[in-house]
Amino acid sequence: MNYLIIFLISMIPIIELRGAMVYAVGYELPYIPALITCVVGNMLPVPFIYFFARKVLHWGADKPYIGKLFRFFLEKGERAGQKLVKATGRGGLFVALLLFVGIPLPGTGAWTGTLGASFLNMGFKSTVASVCLGVILAGIIMATVSTGVFHVIG
Repeated sequence: MNYLIIFLISMIPIIELRGAMVYAVGYELPYIPALITCVVGNMLPVPFIYFFARKVLHWGADKPYIGKLFRFFLEKGERAGQKLVKATGRGGLFVALLLFVGIPLPGTGAWTGTLGASFLNMGFKSTVASVCLGVILAGIIMATVSTGVFHVIG
C-alpha cells in the first residue's frame, strides 16, 4: 500500500517525487524500490504535459473562472523556459533542464521543467531523457537529506 501511495504522490504537481521520497524514507521503505516507484510515478505525466499542457493552457487562458489560473501556469512555463535559455543558451538545454529538475527547489520539478521545455520546442526524446535524469537526481538528493533529518529526529 505504501508503494501505491508514493507512486500517486509522485504524480501530484508541486509535491512530485520530492514529497514522495520523504514519505518513503519516513516509512522506512527500501531505498531502490522506493526510488524506482517514485521516478515512474513522477515521469508518467511527462508525455501528457509535453504534448497537451501548453495547448490546454492557451485554450483556457481567456475563459471565465479558469483563465487566471491558466494564465498563471502559462507564465510559469514561459519563465521556466526563459530561465533555462538564460542559464545556458540553446546549446546546453539538456544539462540545464536536468539540473533545473534535479535540484529540489520549489517550482523546479518535472511538471515545470517539461512545460518549460515544451515552450522552448525542445525535442520530446531529449526532454524525457533530461527530465528523467533530473528526477533521479532529485530522488537521490531528497532520500539523502530525508534520511539525515529522520536520523537526527529519531
